[in-house]
Amino acid sequence: MSVTEEFDGAIGIDLGTTYSCVAVFVRGQVEVIPNDMGNRTTPSCVAFYNNDVLVGDAAKTLLGRGVSGVVFDAKRMIGHHFSDKIIQADRTRWPFLISEGVQDSIQINVTHKGEELQLVPEQISAKVLVYLKECAERYLGKQVKKAVVTVPAYFNDSQRERTKAAATIAGLEVLRIINEPTAAALCYGLGVGSGTGRQQGEDKPHNVVVFDFGGGTFDVSVIVIDSGSFAVQATAGDTHLGGQDIDSNLLKYVLDDLQTRYSLNIGDKPRLLAKARTACERVKQVLSQSTAEELALDGVLPNGEEYTLSVSRAKLEELNAFVFAQCMKVVKRALQDAGMKVEDVDEVVLVGGSSRIPKLNDMLRAFFKKERLCNSVHPDEAVAIGAAVQASILTNSLEQQSEKTANVVLMDVVPLSIGVEIDDGKFDVIIPRNTTIPYKATKEYSTVEDYQQDVDVCVYEGERPLTKHNHKLGEFTLEGITRAKKGKPTITVTFSIDANGLLTITGTEELANRRHTLVVQNADRLSEAQVKEMIEMSKKFAKSDAVDGAKEEARRTVKGALEALSAVIAAMPQPPSLQLQKRLDTFTSHTRDWLERQLPSYSTVAEVEEKAKKIAKLAKKAMKKVEKKARGDAPASKRHRNEGNGGNKPSSDSDGEDEDEGSE
Repeated sequence: MSVTEEFDGAIGIDLGTTYSCVAVFVRGQVEVIPNDMGNRTTPSCVAFYNNDVLVGDAAKTLLGRGVSGVVFDAKRMIGHHFSDKIIQADRTRWPFLISEGVQDSIQINVTHKGEELQLVPEQISAKVLVYLKECAERYLGKQVKKAVVTVPAYFNDSQRERTKAAATIAGLEVLRIINEPTAAALCYGLGVGSGTGRQQGEDKPHNVVVFDFGGGTFDVSVIVIDSGSFAVQATAGDTHLGGQDIDSNLLKYVLDDLQTRYSLNIGDKPRLLAKARTACERVKQVLSQSTAEELALDGVLPNGEEYTLSVSRAKLEELNAFVFAQCMKVVKRALQDAGMKVEDVDEVVLVGGSSRIPKLNDMLRAFFKKERLCNSVHPDEAVAIGAAVQASILTNSLEQQSEKTANVVLMDVVPLSIGVEIDDGKFDVIIPRNTTIPYKATKEYSTVEDYQQDVDVCVYEGERPLTKHNHKLGEFTLEGITRAKKGKPTITVTFSIDANGLLTITGTEELANRRHTLVVQNADRLSEAQVKEMIEMSKKFAKSDAVDGAKEEARRTVKGALEALSAVIAAMPQPPSLQLQKRLDTFTSHTRDWLERQLPSYSTVAEVEEKAKKIAKLAKKAMKKVEKKARGDAPASKRHRNEGNGGNKPSSDSDGEDEDEGSE
């Protein structure tokens, strides 16, 4: 769809590990935008398949079939290094290949149109964001240029920066990066979206715990809602804990069963492993509603038989007891950091698909001593809805103004302490965890050697006293220090965190009444040049991506026309004449052949659209003919006579305008 008018507001995007969601605040309410399959959430999958790039449901379907070239989990990779232990552990279960890039970065190896490509996680996330952006543009009928994007509360500076870079590559200006639990609290607190949330008019302060357990990340935030003010008191979490870990534990159980019962090892067979993982995910979801489910896999056993395994809810809970215990440990830490007791909590809001798990619900009810938890917000949509609300506040466009959002104020916190390494590897905290942002802090340093002109500073986040136990955010160098005896120069370093949770570090030196700004470099971020290069690469493939998109649209249009035609034929009181049936069969056969053999070779959008429209028109014409037959326009005796002649003569009800449906 080609649109020229620009939307003067912004959209809200929940860029999830397993599923993503996009919403927009218009006409005084939030609307969750469906994708082109009609679904309100979109799988965060990208498939490089048959010279096409498929995003969302189509890619997820290929993954379930064990097709290679499907990439997912970009959110679990973004901001990490190739050598990180969690990445090395994850790569053993991924059906796609990753390798080490420059400066220990992660490269995802794919083949597209015969060309070997090395992509970074941001580029995969960018393709998902482009797809969501295009869904929004089709829905609004306008170009979308701005967005608010959510991230886990426990995302560090590098992960936030690289998420922002992914949006830039996708052609989006990021107005704000907000934490997922905070966005969900907005949805709940304002009573917008598909759930009722908090009742409007409640003026007293409301203490809310947001339990956000998604596909790949887990956050708990304690938030006080008071007259439009949303103040985060504390946040805790794990950026590498989610529903996928539950899938992995069930998958291990399945692999062990295959080994025990059949002496079969499929751990080194990516396609079978992908099919097994998809089956495990389905069983996990069913067990949130049922107490038992059968897992079935075909193509696994050497004798061709179907592999089956009965899994009970109790067994799933047993396999994931450690995961559930970790979740409750995080809940307790967040509550303790907020200085609250269980009795102080008014509501526990469940967010994320994995929050539906009955065992977790039972544990939360018991811990908070509540008969019920808040299910009034949609766990899959609440974060995107909250992001859309924040987008409307930031743009304040005419299309997005509302009394509901007029006085909303968000006050978030930094999830982990940030500081630098000093003598003997000690951690010097500059910004304590759960400090309200935006925030700025300064610290004075000096040289440790005579005439030293450069100072290297390593920045860490964490709560341990030694930096080796904390997470390194990056290094920066203070350059051009005035030559002097050690201890003489005064170097003032300023750490500031903006409303996006992004860290900026500046340094100044004061000596003999001189003051100048020092150069600061953070090697863990994408450079502006790297982002530009990725944008250019995205543009390079934009034309072919447009053709790929047109092909997908053509497939849907033509398949829809065939399905409609089949439905009309099936509804006929009597089967069509032999002659008409033959022409319909020829048309259907030629059309399917076009879809499978000719469509992939087309090279322009116009070519694809023209042919698809032509076939759809012929299908519609054939449908009219069938409907006329169904209405009995042709006398039964004449129809039988034609059938007796072998159907070689045209029936007398021909209007003289029929084309041969098989001619195309």
